[in-house]
Amino acid sequence: MKLWLPLLLCICVIAAAPVVSEPPAWQAGAASAKITPEKSMWMAGYASRTKPSEGVELDLFAKAFVLTDQAGARFALITLDLIGVPRNLRLAVAERVKKEHGIDPANLAINASHTHSGPELRTSNIHGSAVAVQRGKEAAEYTTKLENTLLRLIGEAIQKSVPAHLDYSTARCGVSMNRRTPDGKGGWSNFPNPNGPVDQTVPVLKASSAEGKDIAIIFGYSCHCTTLGHQKFSGDYAGYAQQEIEKAHPDAVAMFANGCSGDQNPYPRRTMELAQTHGKSLATSVQTALETHMQRLKGPIRAAYREIPLAYDTLPTREQLLEEQKSTNKYLAAHGTRLLQHIADEGPLPTSYPYPVQVLRLGNELTWVTLGGEVVIDYSLRLKRDLKDPIVWISGYTNDVMAYIPSLRIWQEGGYEGGGAMIYGTHPTRWSDKTEEHIISTVMELRKAVND
Repeated sequence: MKLWLPLLLCICVIAAAPVVSEPPAWQAGAASAKITPEKSMWMAGYASRTKPSEGVELDLFAKAFVLTDQAGARFALITLDLIGVPRNLRLAVAERVKKEHGIDPANLAINASHTHSGPELRTSNIHGSAVAVQRGKEAAEYTTKLENTLLRLIGEAIQKSVPAHLDYSTARCGVSMNRRTPDGKGGWSNFPNPNGPVDQTVPVLKASSAEGKDIAIIFGYSCHCTTLGHQKFSGDYAGYAQQEIEKAHPDAVAMFANGCSGDQNPYPRRTMELAQTHGKSLATSVQTALETHMQRLKGPIRAAYREIPLAYDTLPTREQLLEEQKSTNKYLAAHGTRLLQHIADEGPLPTSYPYPVQVLRLGNELTWVTLGGEVVIDYSLRLKRDLKDPIVWISGYTNDVMAYIPSLRIWQEGGYEGGGAMIYGTHPTRWSDKTEEHIISTVMELRKAVND
């Protein structure tokens, strides 16, 4: 019996030894800044607005997250409570981030929540009137200030970076519904369609310090930020969701990355109370994901980025534009006027647009695809099917928001997202029927470029 005593003592000592936690695989930091306009401005999102903003309901924020792997490679994510990401802003910020912080443009993603209760960002003289000129000037001033804020936030996030773990999980949220409903006349209405395709996944990425302190909680959802339609600045449901998460996790910066929301709306809508309710619903889904057995991510950062010449359909002739200009539809008439002015000032209409496609790999599990524009839900569903990686996250509204991006199905169906919305901007016509295949094939090529 005495011979077994040392062995039993040894077993007891081993069993009582504390479990050594794994060392952090990353460095991570996050920063946040209020970007609510300091004065009344025209708001973006609804062409029917006839006057500038009339106050603030919920402050708007820009947020930055910087992740560094063990080899020193960095990825920077910026999220904005704004209608979109102007191309000129993306280019300027990417150039300065490369110069000041050494982060390659391929490793920078700028995502907009697409709130329709933020300031107008278009800096061109869209309608040609004195009011439009003033609106363009105000937008340019705001964007210049915003550019400097984003650079400062990335610098702060780098300074705050500490050894960190990165964990991923998902949940679901039922706020969204497809908004394309047959109108019985061969067309499509903007109306809730319970039978339309959706992707109600809520991807969640949490960065925490070695001591378990929250650094950032990044989450996505595919749903328009259009609960509200009034004249006050607000981040809409996404702003309220971030607010709720930061209340529950006061050390964390909560960041919302919009998904493929082109044909997805929140329902019901039109009141502040509903925006708050939807935000709390989404925040609850995020909390649900945080309480699962989250998957820990390790490994290097790899990214690839390409701007592809996304082709337009057959361009209108000058004669067709002159007819447009005579239309009783004021938006169609204004579109014709803008294009005729373009021809007079700059020559022939463009045949394509430089469209951004980005593929990010975080470790060997997560593939994050970001696409420009208001991408419809078909892209999320298809890429999650076609990409064979363990985790696939798809975000639209990233690096440039130039127009709706229809799938071939929606292009063939037509309607607002299929091409009808193009009259509200400066695009000469709708996209080519090759749009979906061009984008998807580019994603697959970039995924191969960042192979494990």
